[in-house]
Amino acid sequence: MTYPVAFHQDKSRPPIGHLFIELDSVGSSNNYAMERIRDGKASHGTVFFAYEQTEGKGQRGRKWLASKGENIQMTIVLQPVKDQIHQSFALSAAIALGCYELLNLFLPDLIAIKWPNDLYIRDRKAGGILIENLVSGNDWNHAIVGIGININQTVFNPDIPRPGSLKLETGKNYDPMQLAKTLCNLLEIVFAEYSEGNQKKIVDRYNDHLYKKNEKVKLKKGTQVFETTIREVNNQGELITFDVMERSFESGSVELQSF
Repeated sequence: MTYPVAFHQDKSRPPIGHLFIELDSVGSSNNYAMERIRDGKASHGTVFFAYEQTEGKGQRGRKWLASKGENIQMTIVLQPVKDQIHQSFALSAAIALGCYELLNLFLPDLIAIKWPNDLYIRDRKAGGILIENLVSGNDWNHAIVGIGININQTVFNPDIPRPGSLKLETGKNYDPMQLAKTLCNLLEIVFAEYSEGNQKKIVDRYNDHLYKKNEKVKLKKGTQVFETTIREVNNQGELITFDVMERSFESGSVELQSF
């Protein structure tokens, strides 16, 4: 298979992955990246690839659990355009698209992005993204982008509902570090689009691959479970649905129920 190569055009910033640091074991690669930023030892495009995370972080305080050496577990340091903090969801969508495109190389038409930024193979979760921002006043100094994608793992904690991986779907083994470097190339391309002001196009493409788009689903808000149809995600990152009326939900306010 021929992997995509990014042609770096923005000479003011080094390309994503220009510094690719391998960590045998770390608590959280996001936390480690933040420490290196504060030490002045990480800048835009620095990647920390962890073979093992003992305290990996997921969305909303959850843990990210993965077997050592079998998956992509990495953090990328990005320096977005400072006045684009209001476009933070578009950055999240751009990262999700890069991850989507990586998995789509191997499983075309089987990958979807579950709002806000999980990666699904068919109906199984195969990846997740956690972005933590360092902001000073109105300046968006850094985005710390944590990415976990299940590659070769086939045995998972029984508490994880419907996990998926490349190997579970294809039966093949892959080199997680090589795939991580390929992902850096894909992210370089989409981050350049984002930085050039193409946020609306990015969100539109994100919606093209939205999990359960135009399908009726069950959502849980607090203790209430209700049926609605997913329409899209807007530029602010809100999920738009329709049943008896159009509704909008902020990230974390509702949960898609298993089916």
